[in-house]
Amino acid sequence: MVRQSESGGRELVLMRWGLTPHWAKEERIGYKMINARAETAASKPAFRQPFQRHRCLIPANGFYEWRKNQSGKIPYYIHPRDDSVMGFAGLWDIWNNPEGERIESCTIITTAANEVIQPLHDRMPLIVSPDAYDVWLTANVDGASEIVGMSPSVQLEAYPVSTRVNKPENDDPGCIERVA
Repeated sequence: MVRQSESGGRELVLMRWGLTPHWAKEERIGYKMINARAETAASKPAFRQPFQRHRCLIPANGFYEWRKNQSGKIPYYIHPRDDSVMGFAGLWDIWNNPEGERIESCTIITTAANEVIQPLHDRMPLIVSPDAYDVWLTANVDGASEIVGMSPSVQLEAYPVSTRVNKPENDDPGCIERVA
C-alpha cells in the first residue's frame, strides 16, 4: 500500500490485509476486517482513528467478484478499460502483539457498486481518482470524507474468468484470461 511518510513524501509498504486495530486484544480480529464500509468508516470504533490519521492507497490493476447462477458462482475480473492502475481507498493501523512485534495491517474501503458491478455484487472498492490521491492521503477528515462521497472517473470492464481463480496456488496471468 502507499501511505504518507513521516518526511512528507509517499512510501510503498507491504502490510497484512485485514485491519487489526491498535487496541485489539487478539490479532485474529483482522481476519474479519478486510473491508470497511465508506458510509461508516469515519465513525466505527475499529476504523475511526485510522480514518483520521492513517489513510492509504492500495494499488490494483483489477479485482474479482462472483456472480451466482443455477450451476454455482462464476468469477468475474473487473479492471479499468484502459488497463491503468487504480488506487483503492484504504486505512491502516499498527498493532503490537504480546511478544512486542509491531504488526501493520490495512483494510480496503468499499462503497455502493456502480452500474458495471451491480449485476455481480452490491459493493465495490472505493476508487480514488489520481488527482485526489494527495487529498486522500493528507487532508483533514472533512477533506477525506468528501472523497468517500465521490464517484471515480475510471471506466471499468467486467468479464468472466476461469474458476482457477478460486485456488490461491493459481497465481498467474491465466487467472485473468477471459472465458466464454
